[in-house]
Formats: sequence, C-alpha cells, structure tokens
Amino acid sequence: MTAQIIDGKAIAEKVRADVAVEVAKMVEAGKQPPGLATVLVGENPASQVYVSMKQKACKELGIQSFGNVLPADATQAEVDGLVKKLNADPKVNGILVQLPLPGGLDEERVLNAISIEKDVDGFHPINIGRLAQKGRDPLFVPCTPDGCIYLLDQVGVKLDGCNAVVLGR
Repeated sequence: MTAQIIDGKAIAEKVRADVAVEVAKMVEAGKQPPGLATVLVGENPASQVYVSMKQKACKELGIQSFGNVLPADATQAEVDGLVKKLNADPKVNGILVQLPLPGGLDEERVLNAISIEKDVDGFHPINIGRLAQKGRDPLFVPCTPDGCIYLLDQVGVKLDGCNAVVLGR
C-alpha cells in the first residue's frame, strides 16, 4: 500500500463553506442561526486559544457564539449552574466545556450535566455508551476521531478488513 497525503486544509475549507451555506439558508427561511456556547474555566493559554478559534469559526460561518468565562477559582456549583443555564437557553444548540478544568472541579460531573442534545463534544456518558453499542447511534460523537474518519472517507480510503493501531490517548 502506498502512502496517500490528505489535504485536510482543503477538505476543511469545503466543509466550512458548506456549513456557511446551510446556516445562511436557515436564516433566510426565518429560523434563528445555530448557537454554540463555550465554557472556559481558568486561564490556561492553550484552552484560551482553542476556545477563541471556535468562536472565530462560528463568526465566519454565521453561527452564534456565546462565550462564558469563569475564574480558575470558580466553585463546582458555579460551573454546574452555568451548564444548567445553558441547557435551558433555546438560543444555545451546543455546549462545549473546555477541558481540562482546574483542579478541584469534577469534570465528569460537569460533562454529565450537559444535556445530551447539546453535547457537541460527545462526552456525555449516554453518547459515549451509544457510541460503544452496536446498533445505537449517539447524538454526537467526539470530533477528533469523527474528523479522522471523515477525512479518510473524503479521499476514498476503504477501512473494511483493515487493522488499526491507536497510539496515545
């Protein structure tokens, strides 16, 4: 088998263009644009960059972006309360809690609190469970592995019968 270079940048540009068109159609039809809420707790520089990239992408595509920043010393109750508020907000269609959370906060509890219908990371236990069970589709799947499969599909790589090795986490 020969190596094949995948132009992920070109594929991403097409996906973004397609999404922008679909969002514009929604708005033209009188519907509200989709909304993504981000939750950033603390001041981790890498997390700040990641969240700002998501907000920028939303703006470019016509998606509403709701940035929520809490201090590193936010309590579990404050983080849980914010997630509960975002779950109830009809303008918010997806919630992304930036991980890792500062020490002292229970990440699993926060991820469990996100409504499965708004769990864009696909980290809620029900979504993870559905992903692992044959015949049950999760509402969302984790974006990195889903993106990898999408890239392979776009260039016509056939995975049936292949062996795979996953390195790292």
